[in-house]
Amino acid sequence: MTRKEARETAMCLLFEQEFRAEETPEEIYEISLENREIQDDDYLRRVFFGTNENREQIDSTIGKHAHGWKTERMSRVSRAVCRIAVYEMLFEKDIPAPVSINEAIELCKKYDEDKARRFVNGVLNAVKGEIADAE
Repeated sequence: MTRKEARETAMCLLFEQEFRAEETPEEIYEISLENREIQDDDYLRRVFFGTNENREQIDSTIGKHAHGWKTERMSRVSRAVCRIAVYEMLFEKDIPAPVSINEAIELCKKYDEDKARRFVNGVLNAVKGEIADAE
C-alpha cells in the first residue's frame, strides 16, 4: 500500500468513525480489515491511531485557524482530511508540510464539495505557518 492509499484509507476510517462512536478505533480498524479489502499497513496504523490519540491537540490546532468555524461544524470529510494533514505536520517529520497539504486537497477534490478545497487549504497553510514559526 502506498502512502497515498494509506492516507485515503485512514481518511475513510476517520470518516466512518464519526458514525460509529460506540466502537473503539481498534474495533473499527479490525472490523475494516476483516470486512473490506483493506490491507494492514504500518503507515495506515500510525496515521489512524495517531490521529485518534492526539485528537484534542489536532482539533485545537485546526480550530485556531478555522476562523469562524468550530471543528465540529466542519463537514465530516473536511474534518477527517484536516486531522490527517495536521497529524502529519505535527508528528510525521519525514513528510514535508506541502506534501501533506497537497494530499489533503486531493482528498477534498475526490470526496468533498468544491468550496471545501479553499477552506481546507487556508486552514492547513495557516497551521503550516504556525509550525514553521515555532521551529
